[in-house]
Amino acid sequence: MPGKARLARSIARVEVGALQWRPSLPRVQLRFWVGRLAPTRRSIVVGLGVLAFALGGYLVARETSLFAIDRIEVTGASPQVAGQVRQALRSVVGKPLVGLDGSAVLRNVEALPTVVSASYDRAFPHTLRVTIVPERPAAVLRRGPDSWLVSARGRVIERLPTGALPRLARIWVSTHTLVRTGEELTASGTAVAARALGLAGAFGAARVSSASYTSGSLVFHLRSGLELLLGNGSDIKLKVAVAARALPVLPSGSTFLDVSSPGRPVSGIGAPANYSTRSSSRG
Repeated sequence: MPGKARLARSIARVEVGALQWRPSLPRVQLRFWVGRLAPTRRSIVVGLGVLAFALGGYLVARETSLFAIDRIEVTGASPQVAGQVRQALRSVVGKPLVGLDGSAVLRNVEALPTVVSASYDRAFPHTLRVTIVPERPAAVLRRGPDSWLVSARGRVIERLPTGALPRLARIWVSTHTLVRTGEELTASGTAVAARALGLAGAFGAARVSSASYTSGSLVFHLRSGLELLLGNGSDIKLKVAVAARALPVLPSGSTFLDVSSPGRPVSGIGAPANYSTRSSSRG
């Protein structure tokens, strides 16, 4: 019995000790950390002072002539187009670069019929730099006695005097066609012909006298009198490259060259529509 009593007392002491032990967590001194992290009165005053100084400087720069625009630099354009850009932006001269309405600048420049797109940069203290992508002339649009310069995108750039720019190909439209400077051509055939001439590049400028697109067929009328058939107006660069290689070896007397299937160019004598029934040669 005494041994059992001692054993019972030992077990009881172990259980009491186990019950009394609890894991303790470190005490977080909240006030201490808040005091360390919270800004001091001095730092708040200094921060507000810096903010007020910055705002004051911005307002001064915005409302005074300290950074007023007195020069507009234009890059990416001919002198004539650069002059048009400066004229379109004359209203910003004298206004500060700070607070400049950039969206208005771009709207005014891109509204010019000679400009495709534009970007700008502030060159402190007094210069506004404008970079543009100009329209690329491709053809002269003819409507009766009237003439317009047309871009490679089919946009009407400007009105021209009769006979101007003789090296550019002509595209003829009916007298009822509405033509407005600054707008893209609405007649799909005319637009296709203009874009094709733009893609033809130096070939078109050197060889093509006029272009037409009717019934889904694009035709370049060359200065030599030969007609170049390009089909539906797709793959113009490839077809023109094939034509450039084929033209020097055409049989004498050929009146047309059909590259609508650039892998099988066909030349012939007579009307292009009837070339299959005429004497023809492949080249």
